[in-house]
Amino acid sequence: CSPCDIKELLCSSSNIPRSVTFLLLSSLLPLPHIISFLFAPTDKEDMFQNVLSQVAEQFSRAFRINELKTEVTNRLAMLEKRVELEGLKVVEIEKCKNDLKKLRDEMTSRGGGRVGNCPCKYNFSDDGKKLNPRRDVPSYPKYTLSQETIEALKKPTFDVWHWEHNEMLSCLEYMYHDLGLVKEFNMNPITLKRWLLGIQENYRSNPFHNFRHCFCVSQMMYGMINLCNLPEKMTLTDMGILMTAAVCHDLDHPGYNNTYQINARTELAVRYNDISPLENHHCAVAFQILSLPECNIFANVELEAYKQIRQAIITLILATDMARHGEILDSFKHKVDSFDFTNEEHVTCLKMVLIKCCDISNEVRPTEVAEPWVDCLLEEYFMQSDREKTEGLPVAPFMDRDKVTKPTAQIGFIKFVLIPMFETVMKLFPQIEEIMVQPLRDSRDHYEELKQIDDAMTEVGHLFSLNITLSFRVGVNSILNSRQLRK
Repeated sequence: CSPCDIKELLCSSSNIPRSVTFLLLSSLLPLPHIISFLFAPTDKEDMFQNVLSQVAEQFSRAFRINELKTEVTNRLAMLEKRVELEGLKVVEIEKCKNDLKKLRDEMTSRGGGRVGNCPCKYNFSDDGKKLNPRRDVPSYPKYTLSQETIEALKKPTFDVWHWEHNEMLSCLEYMYHDLGLVKEFNMNPITLKRWLLGIQENYRSNPFHNFRHCFCVSQMMYGMINLCNLPEKMTLTDMGILMTAAVCHDLDHPGYNNTYQINARTELAVRYNDISPLENHHCAVAFQILSLPECNIFANVELEAYKQIRQAIITLILATDMARHGEILDSFKHKVDSFDFTNEEHVTCLKMVLIKCCDISNEVRPTEVAEPWVDCLLEEYFMQSDREKTEGLPVAPFMDRDKVTKPTAQIGFIKFVLIPMFETVMKLFPQIEEIMVQPLRDSRDHYEELKQIDDAMTEVGHLFSLNITLSFRVGVNSILNSRQLRK
């Protein structure tokens, strides 16, 4: 404002004549003093302006206005620079994401992205944060199992195809309670629920290696424990090791076997140096789940006991690698005739054979239960062989859809793998012959009959094709001869 405006404002607000002398007391000066001036003459405006300038200067000094202004300006400049940099970072991050997506798509389309093959649910470089822990009480319902179901669960004839995931979870929960494992390991029942749910969520939706297969193997283990009266011969800790290894034995299976992992040089094969890459991965995922407080069913076990349980579970899961089949079975054969249940080495070898039996026990079940599993396994094999052909990798004949049939796939496996192993176990537990070994022999005979039928049909088809060819040739020759005679 100009001095005239200020003069007018003061006189108007105070009803004072325009020619009055004002005294201004300034407390902003080092020593208060009186400044007097007369408003009436206009030649005093310069003096008033000077006074106002002095007052403004004193205000600035008192409140450090200039310093504050400079500081605010500097901070504003810094913030603007930071916003600009953050904006550039966001742009760069989005660009990087787009570039990665394009690269991944390109590698997938070429079929050569071997590092990305068989991706796992867990990234082991994430500082241990592998799962989203469930702190709530699991929502799957608690089923009350009928007495009929309870009895059926103990037998290899149990039909695993009639159960939903929630029902299978409840069955597994019942097994742990029934065997006394919850009491033995002082498990929190809610923790057991969370653990089982975590297990189920970390099996993939493969044709064969899925959660139903996990349940199938675990139910067969529960059946063998009851059928062979193992709690009378082994400890409850052994029962817990057998059941937990069965539940965890194929966690996060990618649907492509070890041979593929090694030949394709996948991340798993590189990580585990081509030594049982899948089985090592199953173990790692199992103990990642158990490392979560919400899912640790062994939380109340003493440290030394837990170390032994952990090592035993790892040993059993690694034993499911079929590349070690001959080695493990030969070791058991040398022990079975003089088997000693007080010998820790003997018991460990038996547990390894038991989990192997359960892992490949589908043909022990009734035909209507077992045969769908063959279809599932072949479908998974064919998926792998198709991929191997695309990527230029070796293809196993028993996986090639152009070479294998259901009978040829099963006969050799039953005759040379299943029956010899179960008959060796039968020496120690004769009671399994009728309910487990005999069904294997019947299954072998069933597939041999199917093979004979297939061979006969193939021969008939060959003869039919040959007859058509001969008839065609005879017909052509007749036509040619007829035309020659006409000429």
